[in-house]
Amino acid sequence: MLSTPWSRRLGLQVPIVNAPMGGVAGGRLAAAVSAAGGLGMVGMGSVANRELLRTQLQHVDGRFGIGLVDWVMRTEAGLLDDALAARPVLLSISFGTDWSWVAHAHNAGITTVTQVYDALGARQAVDAGIDILVARGSEGGGHGDTKLGTLPLLDDVLDAVSVPVLAGGGIASARSLAAVLAAGASGAWVGTRLAACPEALTGDGSRQALIAARSTDTAVTRAFDVAKGLPWPARFPSRVLSNEFVARWTGKEDTLDAPACDELAAAIDADDRRIAPVDAGQGVGMIRDDASVAEVIEQMCSGAERLLARWT
Repeated sequence: MLSTPWSRRLGLQVPIVNAPMGGVAGGRLAAAVSAAGGLGMVGMGSVANRELLRTQLQHVDGRFGIGLVDWVMRTEAGLLDDALAARPVLLSISFGTDWSWVAHAHNAGITTVTQVYDALGARQAVDAGIDILVARGSEGGGHGDTKLGTLPLLDDVLDAVSVPVLAGGGIASARSLAAVLAAGASGAWVGTRLAACPEALTGDGSRQALIAARSTDTAVTRAFDVAKGLPWPARFPSRVLSNEFVARWTGKEDTLDAPACDELAAAIDADDRRIAPVDAGQGVGMIRDDASVAEVIEQMCSGAERLLARWT
């Protein structure tokens, strides 16, 4: 069975953690990832609230993690307290620079993890007491810094710190999983590949768009966040599937008008993916069906295990 020293210490059968994707990584996906031997994360995303967290936590038991967005956590009173009270194995909070939450997690006996985008950020996180880092490369879907691709970033972060480092961004196949493990990652932070699984909260239109997409069909944009009035920091644009809205408004976000925002809202309600957003990393081309979480993880891990055995 594919494993690393870190995954064995955590009691995992395989070194895979699902990225806590907002609107995608609900309790059912987290439970399926944990049942398949990895660690399932419940993700809250940009529109998190306490009721949403309670609803999704009804679907998990045993070992699971919770992922929050820093700026959302700070505007939703009680959200952090509820997350800590749920006793997750891991608490992931990213996209902020105030580390005061780390002590609260440690006082509750909970291991902490955050995404980083360069060596300096990695050292700052470790100095703040973070236990595990995710080196999230620019290939990744959803929000993140776009400084470095996954492998150059992983190199930098592994040289900079001694804590376990998970690799995220573009990991959607046995080959990419084997590559980051061979490079020294303690595990993989897998997002887009699992978003097409039936256990995810992904809508049918988005799932079919992910299956149909090629690796070159993504773009980085702030258009959706600006149109929806979400206060994402400008350094964290979102990688999504390219569509008409992306082509029309990327780079012109300051000219978005009310009709465009209304058009986007209507498209989201209608599940019209020509206009509405679908978060996707560059590994999206590896998605060819809506296989279950168990099937995806088994294929990735058994394939990576064969590759690594052959190389050694």
